[in-house]
Amino acid sequence: MDVQMWTYTIVGATFLLYIAIAIWAKAGSTKEFYVAGAGVPPIVNGMATAADWMSAASFISMAGLISFMGYDGSVYLMGWTGGYVLLALLLAPYLRKFGKFTVPDFVGDRYYSNAARTVAVISAIFVSFTYVAGQMRGVGVVFSRFLEVDINTGILFGMGIVFFYAVLGGMKGITYTQVAQYWVLIFAYMVPAIFLSIMIAGTPIPQFGMGATGADGVYLLDKLDNLHAELGFAAYTSGSKPMIDVFAITLALMVGTAGLPHVIVRFFTVPKVRDARVSAGWALIFIALLYTTAPAVATFARLNLIDTVSNNSYTDMPEWFKKWEKTGLLAWMDKNNDGKIQYTGKNAGGGDPFEGKKPEFTKEKGEYGQLLMSNKPTDNSNELFIDKDIMVLANPEIGKLPNWVIALVAAGGLAAALSTAAGLLLVISTSIAHDLVKKQFNPNISEKSELLYARIAVAVAILIAGYFGINPPGFVAEVVAFAFGLAAASFFPVIILGIFSKRMNKEGAISGMLAGLVFTAAYIVYFKFISPDTNKPEFWLLGISPEGIGTVGMLINVAVSMVVSRITPAPPEEIQELVDSLRYPKGAGEASAH
Repeated sequence: MDVQMWTYTIVGATFLLYIAIAIWAKAGSTKEFYVAGAGVPPIVNGMATAADWMSAASFISMAGLISFMGYDGSVYLMGWTGGYVLLALLLAPYLRKFGKFTVPDFVGDRYYSNAARTVAVISAIFVSFTYVAGQMRGVGVVFSRFLEVDINTGILFGMGIVFFYAVLGGMKGITYTQVAQYWVLIFAYMVPAIFLSIMIAGTPIPQFGMGATGADGVYLLDKLDNLHAELGFAAYTSGSKPMIDVFAITLALMVGTAGLPHVIVRFFTVPKVRDARVSAGWALIFIALLYTTAPAVATFARLNLIDTVSNNSYTDMPEWFKKWEKTGLLAWMDKNNDGKIQYTGKNAGGGDPFEGKKPEFTKEKGEYGQLLMSNKPTDNSNELFIDKDIMVLANPEIGKLPNWVIALVAAGGLAAALSTAAGLLLVISTSIAHDLVKKQFNPNISEKSELLYARIAVAVAILIAGYFGINPPGFVAEVVAFAFGLAAASFFPVIILGIFSKRMNKEGAISGMLAGLVFTAAYIVYFKFISPDTNKPEFWLLGISPEGIGTVGMLINVAVSMVVSRITPAPPEEIQELVDSLRYPKGAGEASAH
């Protein structure tokens, strides 16, 4: 079978599996819809958490970033992995003992204020929609290439699948669907990595293959550095980012991970506090399988890409090249009319030879690859545009792996994107139905009506998420990095101070969340949308990029929270006693809607 038929077969089979699980695990109560009945075994929850956390950014985009950025891309590995350790140690058991359905629920009750709850709801929705845009974009990228449909049509397909199992099953359906999605995505990631490691480095262990020698006896990383030098790119193993930005991005991703509401809520689904710790340990093991493999995948992809395209004739390009051109995510512009692809980092003007703009295509002479770009740069020699998000998906094709492996990667990318999208959409729906409707507007609402509101909220959220997927503010990992920055600046300080500081009060929490969120969002919007031409180190605050500004937002949040809490009345005595009890995470702490 060809790639497309294999894709229809494998992707179709996985979708049928997800739908069957959703029907089997249909939620019949708000507790099942919000926290899967708080009865998920730790190892199962660990798999679901891994799938929930390993989004399209982890599966599709992270290795692509490392492939293009080299050493600089390691900030994503360090930040996302380190953040999960932070979450497991500092937050998970304490929040599980508190025993609520949502992060805004914790904020509202810990800070004895519906105003604080409302700010937390707004923050959760803001962060979740930013994050889910990246997932929908990932779904569109996969569908556009492997099912050979328009990227927007692909997003609509993904919306339909998520709608079915998120609306029907709630957290119960999502949990068991995510277990299946974990195995799909990890198998899909590891199989081509093992194939390529054997072919390129002679070892079936990708983690070792990255540091091995090739058939020519040269270490792969040395070979890549030499190729980069010849083509005019910065050395693959050297960093070019300012150290303060490396630190800021890593920390923003770490504390952002620990503040993400869709990950935190997974620890409300286990029976006991001890189970929250155990499931966090299992999740870290499951996550490590992919994260320790990603640098090797990036290295193999970079080597294969350069060998395949650099200074080779366009007419000799394999089928995958021209199929990716049709998606609009890869393009060639023959500037010197020699018929060869000049892939180089040498350009007289400096910076990105395509100025970060996605090319628009026109079909001429039956070929794709003709570019229409306003203010098209002419002072550089690079002729190739490659979207970072295609590298993992195109890697098996570039490496000439079997068609079924190529289709498997497509199924894995969809599993990663859809699993996280479902978790984020549930956060949005519970924030609206539980934290706004039930807790503030209609406390006497029946469970049946609350469940209906939750399902309606999911449906509306999917429509909005689809819009952001069709009109994304950046590539997948970049959009996700913004979401982590917003979570770092809003949720992490208010949660950590709420657990460990008896003096933190509602005034401090509200002012801190607002200060951190507004500052971080304004900084990102300014440099990404209002004045993108100034998005350069010389214009950044302290040399910190929009991807790392969440660290500054977090510090502003902490400073404002602590100052305001010290000049306003202390929390009530019962709240201070509650904080004392939270520090010793013992007992069942059953999740409750009350």
